[in-house]
Amino acid sequence: MGEQPVRVLACGDVEGRLNALFNRVQTIQKKTGQFDLLLCVGEFFGTTPEAEAEWQQYRTGARKVPIHTYILGAASQETAKNFPGADGCELAENVTYLGRRGVFTGVSGLQIAYVSGREAPQEPAPAHCFTAKDLSALVAPLTSSSRFRGVDILLTSQWPRGVWHYANNPEVNTKFCGSGSVANLADKLRPRYHFAALEGAHYERLPYRNHVVLQENAQHVSRFIALATVNNPAKKKYLYAFNIIPMKTMDPSELVKQPQDVTENPYRRSTKDKTDEPKTGFSTAEEEEPAHQFFFDLSRKQGGAPRGRGRRRHPDGDGRGRDQQHDGDRLDQGQPKKLRRHPQPTGPCWFCLASPQVEKHLVISIGTHCYLALAKGGLTPHHVLILPIGHYQSVVELSSEVVEEMEKYKSALRSFYRSKGARCVLFERNYRSQHLQLQVVPVPLDRCTTEDIKEAFTVQAQEQQMELMEIPQHTELKQIAPPGTPYFYVELDSGEKLFYRIQKHFPLQFGREVLASEAVLNIPTRADWKECKQSREEEEESCRQLRDDFQPHDFAWDD
Repeated sequence: MGEQPVRVLACGDVEGRLNALFNRVQTIQKKTGQFDLLLCVGEFFGTTPEAEAEWQQYRTGARKVPIHTYILGAASQETAKNFPGADGCELAENVTYLGRRGVFTGVSGLQIAYVSGREAPQEPAPAHCFTAKDLSALVAPLTSSSRFRGVDILLTSQWPRGVWHYANNPEVNTKFCGSGSVANLADKLRPRYHFAALEGAHYERLPYRNHVVLQENAQHVSRFIALATVNNPAKKKYLYAFNIIPMKTMDPSELVKQPQDVTENPYRRSTKDKTDEPKTGFSTAEEEEPAHQFFFDLSRKQGGAPRGRGRRRHPDGDGRGRDQQHDGDRLDQGQPKKLRRHPQPTGPCWFCLASPQVEKHLVISIGTHCYLALAKGGLTPHHVLILPIGHYQSVVELSSEVVEEMEKYKSALRSFYRSKGARCVLFERNYRSQHLQLQVVPVPLDRCTTEDIKEAFTVQAQEQQMELMEIPQHTELKQIAPPGTPYFYVELDSGEKLFYRIQKHFPLQFGREVLASEAVLNIPTRADWKECKQSREEEEESCRQLRDDFQPHDFAWDD
């Protein structure tokens, strides 16, 4: 077939809803043309009389299956009776049971590895479970070849344990989800696509790399996709359509291209995860580990951090309005040795609040972990900065409590700007900067729409040969930019986020230039902050005015 792509549909748990599935497939094929195959993971058969009746129609040929369909075996004792044994076979016209485990290679050269059922809790394994021996028997013949690079597709019913590490958080209980053995299998087989089900959830993980940067030759990335149950009431995605050129026929340089949002490999987190493993490498040791989350847990942000103990945190006087200890820095008296201190810079820093260099007259509000300051030479009178009190270089290096309070400041500023008839645009440049400065700029609602602002950033980036990437919803910046990565980041009032990984050079005033341009604020002469500087007296007056204006929205103000 040369480099002809194979058109594939993947599906989650069917649970006997065959009419619903095949009607949906027919609708898709009428709109977009014929697909080559349908791959079903999770439970294909149902246990109700209705499900049995539907299956009989297809089994007898009374109804036709509209696509070559390949299914995994039972994932429960109740559905095991539908499968004749461990070996694959045709169950009805166009419905093929792949088998307990193995590799299926299509005429195109597309290579699909698969394992049916759940991980066996003990030996001998029930019919709907797989064992470590099954996985070793699958892996050994593939990986023993020096030419093995990976497989095109991996089908498992269970999720791989820990696949969410370094990535977006799935809507499942990660403490109990998935199999450590499936994770090891995915790590060894390096699939380009890995599909799983059984959790009733749709989850598309960011792609992850299969090599160590600067230490190993570049390899292709892997994508994990979990699919929901057919016809689920919450309308979660259960069908996934994609085109794939088989690895065997691809140009190697095309195969190893890395997308901008690629993350580290979730299965290779540390050597301690791999101690005490048997020689097969299919240990479930990771099952016993707590569900570490390598991303910020923002679920508590509505509750908020402590506000302090009965006094207004005010920057007047010595610039802090209190002694050098923040209320939130003290733990219970029973734990004096765990006193938390804000990270300190190794040299002078203009933005650490405790630093003698900081221009304290610009401070608007002080929280427990962050503070708000008037931007020096701001684009508009209400252009402010959110800064961490301690020394952090970028958002991706912040601890969860600092992020939590930063989110509270964002929310307060959105509310404040709304009261002034403006929308909120935030941007950060983690490049040639020592201390995190999150720039927050109001744009009047009657000047332009959010879409106009988004387009201005995108177009002006393209003009400078930069491609801004849109970060998926529910994905945090830390998940795609490890600490140390230079980047530029924009957050719009719609919640949309734009990201650019800085390669070599980057225009330092880019964020200001876009917002100052004709398409947005139309104040091009204010693009450079040095051209907008005020005298000390003017700054003090602007700050006093803004502090009074913002006070009703300031959560750091204690009644």
